[in-house]
Amino acid sequence: MTDRRPPVLLVVCCLIVLEAAAFAGLGLAVGAELVRGRATMPGATAFLAVCALGVAALLGLCARGLWRGRRWARSPVIMWQILLVVLALGWFGSEPSAWAPVVIVMAIGIAGGLLVPAVVRATTPPRDGQPGS
Repeated sequence: MTDRRPPVLLVVCCLIVLEAAAFAGLGLAVGAELVRGRATMPGATAFLAVCALGVAALLGLCARGLWRGRRWARSPVIMWQILLVVLALGWFGSEPSAWAPVVIVMAIGIAGGLLVPAVVRATTPPRDGQPGS
């Protein structure tokens, strides 16, 4: 990977870190409810807290991997964006809110940004025997 990263990669990584921070906050908030004894279903609440913190950690690792030019990080991020779009579309049917379009736009922006040719080049190592290796 060259020293010059595409500006789109910076934007994508920042958006992924923002998602990670949101999920970390969710996990901590849910965990606080559990610790305070306010959870009506402690098992489900504990699972949700651990799951949200796990997603936050994975997204953080993926953002770091993308910034370092690692190809493996694209797949989990794109998959997570697809899941977020499906989740947000479900919000329209059950409980419409202003957050659903925000989540959809952000997810499409991240996934689209990861597919920009400059980002693909920056996160794909050169193969042996090819120019640039």
